[in-house]
Amino acid sequence: MHFEEFEKDIRRIVSEAEGRQFPLRIMGGAAIRIHCPNHKELFEHLKRDPKCDMDFVTYSKFRTATKKLLVDLGYVPYVSLMLTGATGRQRQIYNDKEGNRAIDVFLDELEMSHVIEFSGRLEEDSPTIPLAELLLQKLQIVQINEKDIQDAIILLAEHGVGRTDTEELNGPFIAGALGNQWGFYYTVSENMEKLKEFTSRYPLSEDDRRTVLERVAKLEEFIENQPKTLQWKLRARVGTSTKWYNGVEEIQRV
Repeated sequence: MHFEEFEKDIRRIVSEAEGRQFPLRIMGGAAIRIHCPNHKELFEHLKRDPKCDMDFVTYSKFRTATKKLLVDLGYVPYVSLMLTGATGRQRQIYNDKEGNRAIDVFLDELEMSHVIEFSGRLEEDSPTIPLAELLLQKLQIVQINEKDIQDAIILLAEHGVGRTDTEELNGPFIAGALGNQWGFYYTVSENMEKLKEFTSRYPLSEDDRRTVLERVAKLEEFIENQPKTLQWKLRARVGTSTKWYNGVEEIQRV
């Protein structure tokens, strides 16, 4: 599938949700590619072809509206996650009738190695979640893989670090999220060091490579200057001698 076709499907679903008066936003690598049209050739060079799956987020109060929307569009609920257990309350999964595409819908938050909360944030951008959360989604992964590093580098090559959510990475928001949780801060800090290392491994222009490093440094400045909570300071004393992240359970679809 060409990415243009994939993006068209994403925008159609988001537009249908907006027509029903609720926000539904795409996350992950597809969202980053939508936001980085100036680096289309780099995505292609890195062979970052889109998967058929889509990851969305909305607010839990729109759980029922989301289910009706996707069923109306021909998607079938993955029954085991539509139950009332803890996982079902935070996530829904749908498959197309042919079983070729899965849609995950996260409710209120993304809980992986660390938790990203979306309360009041989904209105800041469309059809994707805000750029700040897109970067955090990648950098919160404890065992980060190369494709996530690539996505983060391209996102930083395309977008500057500022103080708003309008086509820039919101430095104060990112710093605030990390200033409350030492474990989240530690994982992101470690992964930003990996970004610096990996910028030399990809066919970035010299301008892009320098730009990424400058933007990482600016983001680090925001993060280090952010006042830390007492809870953060107490947890920092413990450090990595105690597990600082959540275990991520993969859901096997059948």
